[in-house]
Amino acid sequence: MKDGQRIPIGISSCLLGEQVRFNGGHKFDRFINGSLSRFFEFHPYCPEVAIGLGVPREPIRQVKIGGDIRVVSTVDASVDVTDDLQHYGSKVAAKSGRICGYIFKSMSPSCGMERVKTYSEKGAPLKSDGVGAFAGEILKTLPNMPVEEEGRLNDPGLRENFIERVFTYYRWKQLLAKKLTPAKLVEFHTAHKLIAMAHNQAAYKRMGRLVSNAGAVDLSALAAEYETELMAALKRQATRKSHVNVLQHIQGYFSKQISTQDRQELTHLIEEYRQGLVPLIAPLTLIRHHLSHHPDEWILGQTYLAPYPKDLFVGN
Repeated sequence: MKDGQRIPIGISSCLLGEQVRFNGGHKFDRFINGSLSRFFEFHPYCPEVAIGLGVPREPIRQVKIGGDIRVVSTVDASVDVTDDLQHYGSKVAAKSGRICGYIFKSMSPSCGMERVKTYSEKGAPLKSDGVGAFAGEILKTLPNMPVEEEGRLNDPGLRENFIERVFTYYRWKQLLAKKLTPAKLVEFHTAHKLIAMAHNQAAYKRMGRLVSNAGAVDLSALAAEYETELMAALKRQATRKSHVNVLQHIQGYFSKQISTQDRQELTHLIEEYRQGLVPLIAPLTLIRHHLSHHPDEWILGQTYLAPYPKDLFVGN
């Protein structure tokens, strides 16, 4: 990503402080409008306003009617906006060519990604396992796009995972924007091998097999399959155990070039990370230090060492 360039991200308008909620309020989020805004270019959407509901307005909620979940007014159940919200979701998804991720408003009957409250026709609360009518269309149409809710971004692990996926998806879309060739696909995969390994070993192996056929099969179909494998793999959170495996893998590339003392220090730091005594940034920083003195072209080309700007680093 070039200096000053920001990644386009879809977002629920209220999270940016826009007064579009049913009561005329907003849900301004400090982290989103602070740290993330430096790297993400937000494209706000409020589906309820977009389909013609005013501000302020009667609240809406998800109601189980027969075997269907419908989004209706809490005041007049005959006011059903389900189809309008879904249609708008499909429209936004179809025009989201540049969008590399989406942050939804949690628990919203239109924008909630999960755990949306559902009610019976008589108003009794049922399970909180619904998906917003608008968000559901985005998720269905763009299954590989990184998505998250603002509430879940308070969890360091989920936040780190979302940010890493967005930057990876952005790099992938940049690759597709150019003329994709087997060589460029191999180059991309090579740079992302350790990231994939840290998240899902089985997917990492499947992706390798796909890339090995890059020159023998339809490239567009292979690229679509590769994208699905890549983004599904990254959605699975990397564990300390899997990170340790990757860190030790990296160490093996230059262990013979460093002194016994330096090798022991790195081994000890990796073990401290495994035990949860230090964050991931600690062994990564030491590894980058050794690579500056003993460069290895393959390791230095790995996005694992810097999957996104250091100012956003969360670690675990």
